Amino acid sequence: MADNDTKDLPPPYYSVAVDPQTPPMTYEEVICQDRYGVAQRTVPYYVQKDPAQVQVPAVIVTQRVVVPPKRQESCGRRGKCWGGWGSVLFLLFLIGLAIWFGVRYGSKSYSVHYEDNCKGKDCKENQDHETDDDLKGCSNSCKLCDGTKDLQSASDETNCVRFGEGDVLQVRTAPDGGFLPVCYQGLDKSYADQICEQLGFRGSYASSAVNSEMSKALTLESRSDKLIQGLVKVSPSCLNNKAVSLECTDCGKQQSASRIIGGTASKFGQWPWQVSLRFNGRHACGGSLISPDFVVSAAHCFKREMANSGYWRVYVGAISQDTPQTPLFVKKIMVNENFNSKTNDYDIALLKLTSPVAFSDTIQPVCLPTFDQTFSDGLECRTSGFGTTQEGAAQGSNILMDVAVNVIDTLVCNSSQVYGGAITKNMMCAGDMNGDRDSCQGDSGGPLVCKEDNERWYLAGITSWGDGCGRRQKPGVYSRVTGLLPWIYSTMQQEKP
Repeated sequence: MADNDTKDLPPPYYSVAVDPQTPPMTYEEVICQDRYGVAQRTVPYYVQKDPAQVQVPAVIVTQRVVVPPKRQESCGRRGKCWGGWGSVLFLLFLIGLAIWFGVRYGSKSYSVHYEDNCKGKDCKENQDHETDDDLKGCSNSCKLCDGTKDLQSASDETNCVRFGEGDVLQVRTAPDGGFLPVCYQGLDKSYADQICEQLGFRGSYASSAVNSEMSKALTLESRSDKLIQGLVKVSPSCLNNKAVSLECTDCGKQQSASRIIGGTASKFGQWPWQVSLRFNGRHACGGSLISPDFVVSAAHCFKREMANSGYWRVYVGAISQDTPQTPLFVKKIMVNENFNSKTNDYDIALLKLTSPVAFSDTIQPVCLPTFDQTFSDGLECRTSGFGTTQEGAAQGSNILMDVAVNVIDTLVCNSSQVYGGAITKNMMCAGDMNGDRDSCQGDSGGPLVCKEDNERWYLAGITSWGDGCGRRQKPGVYSRVTGLLPWIYSTMQQEKP
């Protein structure tokens, strides 16, 4: 956390390194593929240098090889006499054998290819009214958001729920194809719990009726164990024009709003969603708690051997690395499949914990923004972390630090004087164009949060990369959470507890 007002900071924390005494542990492997394949300009990271090579158990994958039967040698005159018919029969036999092996052993490969084509895409014939890139080019062999899981991974039913301004619940259905608000009539606590549980939460926190004057809406049918998109039908309007406002967590609340005047050291409960992600016992990256079971962080924190979930521990609720804590274990690491290590595009990952976090005054989730929430140019937000306080420092901060930064318009940030077009639609800039106030090494994956009028803090960005720390006209770059919400909710739904 770079800030010029940090001359009297406490002693810095140690650098990232691997503890050789830590024994190998079991882990789940993360699969992340660079789909672009185009050489692009490399950008610097905020994450420290990768630790030394870790000796992990080798995983050997065996593949069954099918060898076709050898063709018989010629059998003299009998062979010559039957050569024509024998060749035909043998060819038919090979064709039949190939078809059988294709069905028997090729189904898995076909399933993966099929899912790639259908994942996140509406497979209806008429999609002229859609503009999302994810809805283009899908075949008609599956239907998105019809309440029926057509694919083995159920990915065709994951990107079907979102939240609009005021936490208004919106659902996409196969008959309509677009997102519509859900009417409040018929909603009760058990129905609200079911919807939030579908999204990967433990239940609902609050629901209420809000005004909605949409020309079309969705009315609730009798509750069953179906997905919400299979329990609604299109209606001209809602009764009394009331739609559902739904909150799945009590989020974004600070238990302590005070901080050191003129400094940047955080107080207990000030950033209760901040987590420290430690690799082999040493702080490596930050993260944000978004539910009892999930932490969001940056994809570039989990490259190569650092993708082994068994070597990571999650620490929550502390503002000092010296405070004794009980670690949380990581069950699985999910890296966005579109993450580009050359450009840092789609720099987001989710960590699923082995057991849910118990919330307290100092441990709380941050709010995810709504899909249409904007963080305008000049808005003052805050970023926090245990990273270094000066560019090039070998050690991070022992105490959780925070700094005020301002959102910077993407057009300005993409100008030739700043980042020259390196900022994608999945990124946002925040900091000070004059330098000084910035995140730095070790802050990667941590939160950029902005406070709304309802006194709640929303996760606007995830610390990703930058040119140095606190340099003039080189502000921090963050993954834009609003653009990555479909992936967050889809992944949570697929990995729900």
